[in-house]
Amino acid sequence: MFRDAALIAGKDLRLEARARVALNQVAPFALLVLVLFAFALDPDRGVLDRATPGLYWVAVLFASLLAVQRAFAVESADGVRDGLRLSGLDPAGIFLGKVLAVSVQLLVLEVLLLVGVVVLYDADPGGLALVVPTCLAATLGLAAAGTLYGVLAAGLRVRETILPLLLLPVVAPVLIAATQAFEAGFDDRLGEGWRWLGLLALFAAAYLGLGLLVFDTLLEDG
Repeated sequence: MFRDAALIAGKDLRLEARARVALNQVAPFALLVLVLFAFALDPDRGVLDRATPGLYWVAVLFASLLAVQRAFAVESADGVRDGLRLSGLDPAGIFLGKVLAVSVQLLVLEVLLLVGVVVLYDADPGGLALVVPTCLAATLGLAAAGTLYGVLAAGLRVRETILPLLLLPVVAPVLIAATQAFEAGFDDRLGEGWRWLGLLALFAAAYLGLGLLVFDTLLEDG
């Protein structure tokens, strides 16, 4: 399973390195979202300071939608999905590989966005002991949930519009918990953030476990 996951993740990351969609399109889009928020809230600097963690994770959420759509769009033509089903690869390995590839792309974007909020919003992510594991847990949860709903929507003609409708309500706990954990990390109140980090870890574990169980069925039905 892990060997197959490494193969799938390597394939997706090589495709992304050649196409550079995340670098040329997704990252500028996410940074533009932060810039627009800054223009909208800059007259009230206090509101902008308080809203920084939430705005950061809204931008990450939008970027994750684009990353998930991209991960399955490259396999929607020329019978690539059929090739995956007939390849003999472990479906659980395919799921983990997709999750890993999306997670790597999101983590790179999150680093860029973190630099963006420091520059644009004058934020101070002082509690890195909480901020870093929050990013890791939230990214894994977003990637796992996105991969599940991405394969579910991939076989539909309206996949570009149905994926946000399916995914956004599901990942609301990630948005809430990651925002609360970031607020605690930015304010150096680490003790208050650990329970939110625990919720993120629980969400990620639940969707990873669910994906390992049902991805085979979803891939066949798709």
